Amino acid sequence: MMSVLEMKQVTKRFGNFQALKGLDIQMGEGEVYGFIGPNGAGKSTAIRMMLGLIKATSGTIKVFGKDAWSQSVAIHERVAYVPGDVSLWPNLTGGEVIDLFSKLRGNDSRQRRQELLDRFALDPSKKCRTYSKGNRQKVALVAAFASNADFFILDEPTSGLDPLMEQVFQSCVQDAKQAGKSVLLSSHILSEVERLCDRVGIIREGEIIETGTLQELRHLTRTNLLVETKQPLDDLSALSGVHDVHTEGNGLQFQVDTEELEKVMSHISKHGILRLESAPPTLEDLFMRHYEQAGGED
Repeated sequence: MMSVLEMKQVTKRFGNFQALKGLDIQMGEGEVYGFIGPNGAGKSTAIRMMLGLIKATSGTIKVFGKDAWSQSVAIHERVAYVPGDVSLWPNLTGGEVIDLFSKLRGNDSRQRRQELLDRFALDPSKKCRTYSKGNRQKVALVAAFASNADFFILDEPTSGLDPLMEQVFQSCVQDAKQAGKSVLLSSHILSEVERLCDRVGIIREGEIIETGTLQELRHLTRTNLLVETKQPLDDLSALSGVHDVHTEGNGLQFQVDTEELEKVMSHISKHGILRLESAPPTLEDLFMRHYEQAGGED
């Protein structure tokens, strides 16, 4: 698989503050990569360097095999970017902004433009100064997905969208993937990342602390269980690997470290299982566990 994005040991300093500390990211062609972390973790700084807007202090950043800083103009011909807070020309209409970006790219597909306007329920005749935040995001998303870009860099792209429009956005990402495009998605909506992304990278304090498919990462977190037994499970909290035990109806709900699951289930079965519900660990479970171990957000 051809590499679309390659960041190796990238650091970035702003005076005495080090925003990125040896960041490593690799993305392949046709991949949807989830880039998650709290505010201040370094996501936006990394994205600005991918776009060639700021220069790395050290390390290498290549997009389509080209240097992100010195060859940014050539890279931009194949990249579409949507930020989390879109600024538009106030006296232009939404349609005029979309047309401007299309013409700058030399890609003026009226059919694709109209299809996206309909899907996002956007009125292109209104002046941008009258748009809500959600509608400004729609203008940027329509302009991006109407382009012939090969790599979409989306930084909190659904900020301000209602749940219905979030679903439309997700379908557009899936369409792009099926067309062989690559997508880097930075989002606080972990369920969205979990639904769309092939691989996930978790950034903390300027470093990627975990990366892989959700299946690969799930062994690092806990399984959610709901259990009802014939005999009381009073001693459950004392077992190694059991966390957050609380009563749920007539049973107990808790989390179990994956490596301790067999031992815990053996213990529970001795009490006579009447009801057992199991849910796999979610991306949110994994994310929160990492930050609990780090003492919370910085």
